[in-house]
Amino acid sequence: MTTLKFRSASILDIPAMLEIRFSVRENKLSNPNRVTTQFIEEYLDFLFDDRPYELRGWVCEFNGKVVGYCYAETGNASIWALFVSPIYEGKGIGKALLNLAVNWLFNLGKKQVRLSTQANTRADRFYSAQGWIKRGMKNDTEVWYCLPNQAKISRP
Repeated sequence: MTTLKFRSASILDIPAMLEIRFSVRENKLSNPNRVTTQFIEEYLDFLFDDRPYELRGWVCEFNGKVVGYCYAETGNASIWALFVSPIYEGKGIGKALLNLAVNWLFNLGKKQVRLSTQANTRADRFYSAQGWIKRGMKNDTEVWYCLPNQAKISRP
């Protein structure tokens, strides 16, 4: 029997998260060699040491293997990352992870949540389908989205 399990992310999940991040078909890193386990550990240590309780992450496990993750940041009420392994797409994992992050931010009293993603991609269409509102272009390639706290969004 295959089961999905959602839990808080830990530093031990970084290798699996990097594997997922490097495997995506869209929103690829311009230089994957710069993003190492050590880089992520140091960045997360910096965030947790300087701004405790401002960053939280979740992972989804499928039969014990991490297949997706999401991070949210309270400082600017944003979704920092949402990635699902390409072979596990279409199973509701991204939607469930996003809802965990959004609900966490809303429960902290945030009036809206925001994020940016590459324009004209599957992620762009995904956020629109989840009820997020386009707020304009961040730059030539990225679009801003926001989700007001009272928004009627699709829930799992």
